[in-house]
Amino acid sequence: MPPLPDQAIALCNSSELIDGGSAIPFDVIYAGQTCRAFAIRYRGVPHAYLNRCTHVAMEMDYQPNRFFDDTGLWLLCATHGAAYVPDTGQCAGGPCRGGLVKIVLSESDGVVHWHTAHHLQPVEF
Repeated sequence: MPPLPDQAIALCNSSELIDGGSAIPFDVIYAGQTCRAFAIRYRGVPHAYLNRCTHVAMEMDYQPNRFFDDTGLWLLCATHGAAYVPDTGQCAGGPCRGGLVKIVLSESDGVVHWHTAHHLQPVEF
C-alpha cells in the first residue's frame, strides 16, 4: 500500500547538514521514475530538490554531493553552469528552464524529514 501524501520520512540527523556544505543524497520515485534527490542547508534552514537540472535533465553535482558554488550563495549545475537560488530552487542565471523540483522538508528534535506527495514517493514502497 503506498504511503499517504505528506508522510514524513526521516532523512538524516540535523547535524549532518552544514550551511553551504555537502548535500545528503537520497532516492525518490518522482512521477513514476526513480530519481536522485539532495538535501542542503542554507542560512540555517534545510532544503531539498530533485538532482535534475532544468536545462538538461541530468544530475547537477560537480563532485559527489557538492552543489554550492565557492561563495556558498548559489547551487550550480556542473555541466552547463545553470545557477539556482538555494532556498527556493528558482533559476538565478545560466541556461535554466524554470526552477528545481522542491521537496518539502521539516526539522524537529534533531532530525530532518522529507515529505511525500502524490508525485513524490519513497523508493522502498
